[in-house]
Amino acid sequence: MLSRVIWRGDERILDIGCGDGSYYPVIRDQLPDAHYIGIDIEPGMLENHEGRRAVGGICVGAGDALHLPFTDSSFDVVMMNHMLYHVADIASVLDEARRVLKSDGVLIAATNSGESLHELNARYRRAITLLSSPGKIQSGSLAVPRSSFTLENGAVLLGRHFYAVVRHDLPGALVFRDVEPVMDYLSTWRSMRETSLPPNVRWDDVMMVMREQFSRVIAHFGELIISKLSGVLIASDRGGFINEYVRYLKHHSP
Repeated sequence: MLSRVIWRGDERILDIGCGDGSYYPVIRDQLPDAHYIGIDIEPGMLENHEGRRAVGGICVGAGDALHLPFTDSSFDVVMMNHMLYHVADIASVLDEARRVLKSDGVLIAATNSGESLHELNARYRRAITLLSSPGKIQSGSLAVPRSSFTLENGAVLLGRHFYAVVRHDLPGALVFRDVEPVMDYLSTWRSMRETSLPPNVRWDDVMMVMREQFSRVIAHFGELIISKLSGVLIASDRGGFINEYVRYLKHHSP
């Protein structure tokens, strides 16, 4: 992800929603002269942040993306990776990020595609259909909940706050050779999807059907492959940013 940005090497970087600092080691190794600050609204998430044990140029602490404790135009780069879809007021958070960015600064926002994991969603819809009585499927029962910030709509949302936005896709896949990890992941869907199930369709029954489907696939092929699409959106107000970015990719693409 960081390879998609043009770096000087001494940037001031603000990592909003940094969590346990999964991006910090890469920044530390690739940009040793950068000044990194990480904030997260959940103090408990910061306890294992590697930057807490670093010496010099590192600051990690609790902070609210809606009320950043920094002066205007104080950062070269703002990172908001896999966090904007957790935010209720995305527009206000982006306004605040733009405020603390320098006029030629860059915002990096990693997120998932709305089409990611489509094999899981297809099997979910099939399970509901198999369990439903004819004519009893209500409008919306088979709909997949949409994230508020995806690769698809994220570019539009960022475009309302920045002059230029570029998108870079990072396709991948999840490979399962046992059904239990798949079912563990599906259990995280329950709070978002159970209330929209058709009448007389129970969540546990849907999971039972999906378990059977996935078990058969794994037994036959030896593995279950789920396509995954994530990516990064890069936004800036810098003049000529798009042309500069395209030239950079031409010289750094494998």
